[in-house]
Amino acid sequence: MTETILYSRTDHIARLVLNNPQRHNSLGLEQLEGIQAALDEVAADPQVRVLIVTGAGNKTFCAGASLQELSGGQIGDDAFQKMTAQLAELSIPTICAINGDVFGGGAELAVSCDFRIGVEGSRMRVPAAAIGLCYPLSGISRFVACLGVHTTKRILVAAEEFPATALLQIGFLDHLVAQHKLDEFVNDYAQHIAGLAPLSVRAMKRILREAAAVSVDQELANSLVAECFESRDLQEGFAAKREKRGARFEGR
Repeated sequence: MTETILYSRTDHIARLVLNNPQRHNSLGLEQLEGIQAALDEVAADPQVRVLIVTGAGNKTFCAGASLQELSGGQIGDDAFQKMTAQLAELSIPTICAINGDVFGGGAELAVSCDFRIGVEGSRMRVPAAAIGLCYPLSGISRFVACLGVHTTKRILVAAEEFPATALLQIGFLDHLVAQHKLDEFVNDYAQHIAGLAPLSVRAMKRILREAAAVSVDQELANSLVAECFESRDLQEGFAAKREKRGARFEGR
């Protein structure tokens, strides 16, 4: 693990905490590797029946991939997806305790979990289109499987910002609670699931994952992602973020 990624287990419930609130719990290479190490531990531990994923602090759950490391080449365009795929493919149920705002890949991290519990007053936005990124196929597929095509268009294509109440309405959140009640609610929910029949829970989770799978031309999707990742527009998007100005995109 790392100081910015904390992992623990109590009885049948494991807990993974993004512990870098000063940087809005954004994820660079060190954090991605830390999460993957924790998930390896979860997968190898037969005592774990439920995993809780949350963030430190009460402002931001996760701001997604570190734009500084992404623009600098320290992490590739598929590094984040390897981590979220590992999380989504866990055989046990996963609960995302969204302790604050959610941005970018933080939203994908959340939909990679089976259940999402958020706090009042929070908001979510995925600004990939405002930067010049095209979300990779695995990430788009996860959004579609969780929320449907129409809502995914609003999130990714239109880059809308959603308040907490809207997140509950569109199904991004399963439950919405007051900030001071989040830990208690999540712990009770995890205890409830941990008390269910593990074999039944794992079997139905696997069948549901297969049922939600859709067939897409992966080669075409990968080429479109690569085109955006190598574009001048993406460099302009990164520059605009650094300089805190509006981006001037040219479509190339």
